[in-house]
Amino acid sequence: MPPSVAQRVTIPASAQFQFREYDMALSLRPSLRPRRTAAATPASSPDGHPPAFPRAATGTPAFRGAPASSGPPAPGGGWASGGALASGRGTSGAGARVVAVQRIGAVVVAAVLLGFGLLGFLDGLAYFSTEGGRIAGLSSNGLLSTVSVVTAAILVAAAIRGARTVSTVMLVLGVLFLLSAFANLAVLGTSANILAFSMSNVVFSLCAGLLLLVLGAYGRVSGNLPPDSPYRTTAMSPDDADLGPEPEQYAATPAERAAERDMRAAELAVAEHRATPDQARRVAAMARVRTRADRRQVWMQFDRPQAG
Repeated sequence: MPPSVAQRVTIPASAQFQFREYDMALSLRPSLRPRRTAAATPASSPDGHPPAFPRAATGTPAFRGAPASSGPPAPGGGWASGGALASGRGTSGAGARVVAVQRIGAVVVAAVLLGFGLLGFLDGLAYFSTEGGRIAGLSSNGLLSTVSVVTAAILVAAAIRGARTVSTVMLVLGVLFLLSAFANLAVLGTSANILAFSMSNVVFSLCAGLLLLVLGAYGRVSGNLPPDSPYRTTAMSPDDADLGPEPEQYAATPAERAAERDMRAAELAVAEHRATPDQARRVAAMARVRTRADRRQVWMQFDRPQAG
């Protein structure tokens, strides 16, 4: 028997790899196969093609184990409703632990700095004294007390603002603390020592700077971020970014939504080796582009009347 037209259509290697990967997933995990019900699957489409991929009322594939959803997948993973992961909101597990560690760490460091600054004010230290007075084993003056209180306020405000903000603020302040330690070490015992630093202050500044850097980088500087991490979207590789379409790429018109349904039905038909010649040609053409909007545009070009 001569090969069918669908078999003679050449499909790019990238699309073939995706189809083989889908076939392997279906063979290893039968539970991933879509449910077919009498109500959701017609005997045939209006144009006589094989039945399309079964879908829920919203056009979302009805996979076993898929969360109920009233809308399209939300950017960055998860679903737009029904237990979605939404940019760090409502996270649990590793992502929630990252947020808690950073916020609690910022508040603890702020409390130490605030206590140090308030004790300096209560002792009535001279504001610009280069000798300073002893506060909790450290040297201080009015200016250093003011800097400590302001820094504590910044940390508390950043912790209230959000995980990404407090992480960035702690990284910046950590660098400033380290620079301050080395700069004041160079002016110890001179008239330029306007913060009244002593060697104990230098050691404290180094330790506080390193602690802030560790807290700010915790859960953010990593090659294996958890799915619910608030920093995951900024750490995605270019290949991973293509898996999640941008919000503006979603179908906006009835014609585009119909094209999306037909696209998914055609891709599944090609993967299951039951595609019509027209479906095979369209899937092969879509494999040459990467974004969702471009794939939809390629599909809809086949439906436009040809000039001439």
